[in-house]
Formats: sequence, C-alpha cells, structure tokens
Amino acid sequence: MRAFEGEIVMRFVLTALVYLSGLFCLFLGVGFLLDPTGSAAQLAVKPDGVAGLSTIRADFTGIFLVTGLAMLWGAWRRNGDLLLAPAVFYAVAFTGRAIDLAVNGAYPEYFRPMAVEAFWAVLLLAAWRVLPHHRIEEIAG
Repeated sequence: MRAFEGEIVMRFVLTALVYLSGLFCLFLGVGFLLDPTGSAAQLAVKPDGVAGLSTIRADFTGIFLVTGLAMLWGAWRRNGDLLLAPAVFYAVAFTGRAIDLAVNGAYPEYFRPMAVEAFWAVLLLAAWRVLPHHRIEEIAG
C-alpha cells in the first residue's frame, strides 16, 4: 500500500512541477510578445534591426507559448503524450548549448540556461513516464 501512495505523490509532484513550468513559459512567451527587446536582453540576445526584433518577437514567443501550453495542457489533462514535444525541444536546446560549450568554450553564467533546459527535459520525460501515455511505437508508427 505504501508503494502505491508513493506513486500517487510522485505523480502529483511531477504534474505540479510541469504545470508551474508551463505557467512560467507562458509568462516568458507573453513577455517576448509585448516587450521583445527587454525580454531578449534578459537572455543576452540583441535584435539586429527591425527584422531581428521581429524574429525575436515571433520565434521566442512561439517557442515559449507553445511549450508552455503543451505543459499546461498535458498536466491539466494528465496526458503524458502532450509533454513529449516540449521535452524534445528542451533536450535539443540543451544539446545545442553543450555543443556550443565544446566549440566556443564557457561564458559567464553559461550553466544557468543549460540547467533549466536539462531540468525541463528530464522533468517532462519523467512526467511522461508516470502520466497515462501511448507507447512511442504507437505515436511514431
């Protein structure tokens, strides 16, 4: 009986963390939509003219709103399948940063975005495992 209670607590904690992470991503996405220059500066990104500003507003808003909505929807519906896309996105982002670290070396505070991306990738994959979901073969096939 205790093991079953532990599973319930683990599922609840993971679902709550995914939900909170989704809210945070939505907050970031709205920030990029309404104030792309200020939001980009917090991530050490500088727009190059109007086209750069447009790219920041469109791409960063899209990334954070879509991953945030997928996290919120997956947590709310207790549907692990909805967590796979943001999990893959953050795993790929982490991989890109790791490659950049190997190629270009470290910069001040390089570990922060890597830690966040790794945390979200692991969190989302863990939540996918404990929430109801389809097998990968069923999704990919």
